[in-house]
Amino acid sequence: MDNSTQIKQWISEDPMRMKALRTASELELREWCLAAGFVRNLVWDKIHGYSCSTALNDVDLIYFDPVNVSEEQDRDLEQRLQAISEFPWSVKNQARMHHRNWDQPYASTEDAMSYWVEVETAVGATLNKTHDIAIVAPFGVDALFNYKISLNPKRPKPEVFIRRIQEKNWLEMWPQLVINDYSKS
Repeated sequence: MDNSTQIKQWISEDPMRMKALRTASELELREWCLAAGFVRNLVWDKIHGYSCSTALNDVDLIYFDPVNVSEEQDRDLEQRLQAISEFPWSVKNQARMHHRNWDQPYASTEDAMSYWVEVETAVGATLNKTHDIAIVAPFGVDALFNYKISLNPKRPKPEVFIRRIQEKNWLEMWPQLVINDYSKS
């Protein structure tokens, strides 16, 4: 079984993640997925042999709507989601996030993810039109299985990378992980 198929199976066997995917799909957003810790944490939990999932600080719902890029739209979507589920939603339209990151405008959700700080964080899951799980991963998913945390070559600031690793306590939560040598990125 390839790694992408393995991730889909793990998600399908996780009632909480499936409920979050079904809830998010009800919004019918363009190019949406649940990303970052939603997939990354699940894989790291599984490869570490944890029997239960680590808690998610939030459920990152990202999408791409170049027509309405207001932050109010995201807050409205979060409120709608919180009214129908118990998840700690964080909704971000990737069509505007280039402003915050000082990048050129992004062309899609996947393009925006290709600028995220860590390669392993740039993985998301969505439900396609037939309600099957689909993976969105500009760098692929294999890096998630390598027990490493890697700086995205598009993000040449290792201090941000190191600060995120420390603030999120990843090396404590998943002690088999190692920091990839970002000086060679």
